[in-house]
Amino acid sequence: MCRLYGFMANEETKVECTLVHAQNALLMQSESGYRGRAHADGWGMAFYHDELPELERRAKPAFKDLHFSNTAERVYAEAVIAHVRLATVGTPNELNCHPFVFGKWAFAHNGTVSAFTQLKHELENETIPVLQARRLGETDSEQFFYWLLSRLRAAGIALSDSPSADDVAEVVACSVRELASRCREAGATEAKLNIVLTNGHIMVATRWNNDLFMVLRKGIHDCEICGIPHVHHDGNHEYRAIVLASEKISDEPWTEVPNYSVIAVDKGIIVNIQEVTARVADRCHAQS
Repeated sequence: MCRLYGFMANEETKVECTLVHAQNALLMQSESGYRGRAHADGWGMAFYHDELPELERRAKPAFKDLHFSNTAERVYAEAVIAHVRLATVGTPNELNCHPFVFGKWAFAHNGTVSAFTQLKHELENETIPVLQARRLGETDSEQFFYWLLSRLRAAGIALSDSPSADDVAEVVACSVRELASRCREAGATEAKLNIVLTNGHIMVATRWNNDLFMVLRKGIHDCEICGIPHVHHDGNHEYRAIVLASEKISDEPWTEVPNYSVIAVDKGIIVNIQEVTARVADRCHAQS
């Protein structure tokens, strides 16, 4: 499976150490994750300076591609998604590398839509045509992204607006729960649907059958790797940030995110974690 990374802060932050230099940086995970598997089928980063994400993707292994480190060095942003790929659906090429972007939105997936062969045409037909036309690669993950954006639109969330994290998380939770159920009904193995989704103002993530960890940062501290803070801090408010990752990256106090849960992060880095199955079963049924 792939390895993903999501970062959001209330001030622009340099993320190079986390991605490149930390004890278990994403760069190192591309060569060998904690289970000893390489994630060498490409990499990508999406990061926000203004309203729209800047995207860098390459089909090379991150640990063999100097452009990964060079890109990480210049990222200074409030919201970042990064990903190193272990291909399951779709060949190793740039179009199949995560993150995927549309307008303000960026998305990465760690896992597999296990019944994708059976559900592919259904998901295409349930995706808004203008979004479906943007699908250029072969992966289940890219189709998942555009299908999910279509679900947000169907729920009355305009993709060009700045909705609340909780509203987006509600739709994401229902959608992931439904997709996992449809995979089971198709006779496939259990779907693995860890995702990170952001529009630069909010971030929503799920843990669904793959590992996911998080760490919250409050206040300005010297980086444990390079010894200096990574923020040009505004002293008028408290610095806050969250890091989400498939593996613990540093010696910080990481927390394991419960399985079958959704994480909503708003602009102020207020984090709300809810169990998907317990929270949304009735609401999902009402929306169907």
